Amino acid sequence: MSNGILKSGCDVINVGAVPTPTLYFATHALPCRSGVMLTGSHNPPEYNGIKMVLKGITLANEAIQNLYQRIINHDLKEGHGKLSHRSICDVYIDDICQRIHLAKKLKVVIDCGNGIGGNIAPKLFHQLGCHVEKLFCDVDGNFPHHHPDPSQPENLQHLIDAVKKHHADIGIAFDGDADRLGVVTNTGEIIWPDRQLMLFASDVLSRNPDAEIIYDVKCTKHLKDVIKQHSGLPCMCKTGHSYVKAELKSRENALLGGEMSGHMFFKERWYGFDDGLYAGARLLEIISRKDETVDEIFKALPNSVNTPELKLNISEDEKFIFMDKLKENANFPGGEINTIDGIRVDFPDGFGLIRPSNTTPCLVLRFEANDEAGLKRIQNQFRDEILKIDSNLKLPF
Repeated sequence: MSNGILKSGCDVINVGAVPTPTLYFATHALPCRSGVMLTGSHNPPEYNGIKMVLKGITLANEAIQNLYQRIINHDLKEGHGKLSHRSICDVYIDDICQRIHLAKKLKVVIDCGNGIGGNIAPKLFHQLGCHVEKLFCDVDGNFPHHHPDPSQPENLQHLIDAVKKHHADIGIAFDGDADRLGVVTNTGEIIWPDRQLMLFASDVLSRNPDAEIIYDVKCTKHLKDVIKQHSGLPCMCKTGHSYVKAELKSRENALLGGEMSGHMFFKERWYGFDDGLYAGARLLEIISRKDETVDEIFKALPNSVNTPELKLNISEDEKFIFMDKLKENANFPGGEINTIDGIRVDFPDGFGLIRPSNTTPCLVLRFEANDEAGLKRIQNQFRDEILKIDSNLKLPF
């Protein structure tokens, strides 16, 4: 990758094998505003791709397609750039530790899932003053213990077991490139990112009333209420780190963003990019200032009966055709339909969502309700509408 950039005439600063947030950080800390890295994020190895930042803007959708066409058409500049190497991890850790201060020592279990975060997370949280128990922090792209995707409950079971074994205050997990955060309480309960965002939002709004909080279509209905209760302005947007980041950048009064997959974006006291490591540090700072356990802190926030992200496998081409047909024919009595990203239907007692994945050949679904009966009712409505379009689909619910 470096050779191709050098041949365009651009100079390259190679920061080595680092988590994605560290690359984003480098575009602020080093004398450059652009960066590119090879990463699989939370996806299986066969889905490796490239994340790009040009002059502070994360490339997505049409911008990526335009770049692809330039490559196909050989519409490229030529030159002879210079290559240099720079270690950035210690600078990144020091910057976080200058901003984040824990009120008391915490025992933390860290599960890096053998992703690249294992190179940096233990040192960061040790330097913050934590007692750190490491879990799968050796970098291994074969992911021998579990897939590094904290949005799936089965990938957090090792962390749950370790938190209970070590009587830890909290367990935190990262995806393969450490830009997403997973959380487990001291009793082993999984705290999904939309509920993490409630705590982050209330903290940010305590210092910045009337700030806008950005969240994606997969988040709980309760998040909007919590934001309003703390004098904030809720703003729902499409799922995808580039969309949330763009919304955060374009809105002067937006200080925090997050999405259900675990990406958290802090513009207050940080740079506005998605960063699981920094989000983990902010979370520890918040809980270190409270007398309650992590379990008690989150139990005080509104909750519901809900599902994690459910994946319905479908070919890359068919997923968009299917969604177009569903939008044309969907009928959800008693529900308010939102098509900002797929179809989200809000009911008085919950919501259902189906949308095409941004990164893999599947449809993503999520459901929430006040009780099990409501959840089943909403799922049945979605089941009926989905199978009307294609009765051969094997639904994950």
